Amino acid sequence: MAEHETLSRTTGATVLTLVVVACAAGLADALRRRVRLRRRARHHAGAEQPVPAHTHTRHGAPTIPRQRATGPSAETVRLTEAERDAFAVLVRRLSEGD
Repeated sequence: MAEHETLSRTTGATVLTLVVVACAAGLADALRRRVRLRRRARHHAGAEQPVPAHTHTRHGAPTIPRQRATGPSAETVRLTEAERDAFAVLVRRLSEGD
């Protein structure tokens, strides 16, 4: 190792290179699968195709499932009169910027 190269610099360059290679491999695999699916769809254009278990967007990536229509029940806490007053003072102080 040369005098001006530190261990952290060499390690950083190595990690960055490995990340780039992993991303390129993942992209190549995704494109390969996409081409394979298009060929299969063209080949079986007249045949009945099964409905997939999960939906995909038009570029082939899986979609995020929809949110539930109902959320958790609202939680409430009953405050005493002294707590309510203390909270009001706190809100006033924070809104004034002191």
